[in-house]
Amino acid sequence: MISSVRGEVLAVGLDHAVVEVGGVGLAVQATPGTLARLRRGQQARLDTALVVREDSLTLYGFADAAEREMFLLLQTVSGVGPRVALATLAVLDPAALSHALADGNLTTLMSVPGIGRKGAERLVVELRDKVAPPGPAGTDGEVASSPVAAGTLRDQVVEALVGLGFAAKPAEKAVDEVLGGNGSGNGSSNGTSDSSAVLRAALSRLGPAR
Repeated sequence: MISSVRGEVLAVGLDHAVVEVGGVGLAVQATPGTLARLRRGQQARLDTALVVREDSLTLYGFADAAEREMFLLLQTVSGVGPRVALATLAVLDPAALSHALADGNLTTLMSVPGIGRKGAERLVVELRDKVAPPGPAGTDGEVASSPVAAGTLRDQVVEALVGLGFAAKPAEKAVDEVLGGNGSGNGSSNGTSDSSAVLRAALSRLGPAR
């Protein structure tokens, strides 16, 4: 397994970044929160997991080892593949996910695109006893991405929602509501200032992707 990569960020896309390692540009799939930390031309280090399929080798990158371990753990559940596991971490950081699993909070788990009630119940049954004991509720989201300009933030989150299966117009409306209605200020009316938090709040307004 390729457990981590370090190098210059050559590009940052909607759902991936390209990191140069030893003269080779590696495409690394990641959540919007992780991608928001990266800047083209700067050095970056990502914990990674390599998913091998018959017709593909896909590298997934994470802000830290806790996210990677949760990504791997999620895939031990029947019906959960890399795409759903990554979408789960895009909506819930490891601490928030641990709380939801420990509490059996199906509503929170169902806020993830691709996870319905049966899937949420299966996650709770299979993972409740496997996740690390969650810390105080107030620590949720401490692994969130660093703040970025609101204009850029709006575009990032709208693109992430579209990538998760939502139509552009509803996605734009939900993000604008979270950011205070104009999508261009330096923060939101409710203090939300990072891509992970905005994504979670927008998802709560949109409901499951169609």
